[in-house]
Amino acid sequence: MDPLKSILDISASGMLAQGERLKVVSENVANASSVGAAPGEDPYRRKTITFEEMVNRETGVSTVHVASIDRDNTDFSLRYEPSHPAANEQGFIKVSNVSTVMEMANMREAARSYEANMNMFEAARRMRSQIIDLLK
Repeated sequence: MDPLKSILDISASGMLAQGERLKVVSENVANASSVGAAPGEDPYRRKTITFEEMVNRETGVSTVHVASIDRDNTDFSLRYEPSHPAANEQGFIKVSNVSTVMEMANMREAARSYEANMNMFEAARRMRSQIIDLLK
């Protein structure tokens, strides 16, 4: 297989995976302040994303793909707010298990990984263009 095509495939799969990661992070951040609507009802549960390596048997190229998007099963924190409609008998409401600090770190890491893959994609594209120019 063409090595430049391999670079394009690898970097494209990385960009797609990190794009999905950014979608999960943005959904988590958007719902970080959610609470249950009724007493005892669970608020938004943080989503997590898992990647896996996939090897193309024909070419031997190893790419990355989203393996699964799951829910984080850590406990919800409680906040004392007795006037809230979702408060239990003790006056506590369940608060989402999303940490905005962690999500912002995940967002920054995903954005940088996306950018690194994009730079590699562009480098391979430029190399291919230069090879074509040399062959003219």
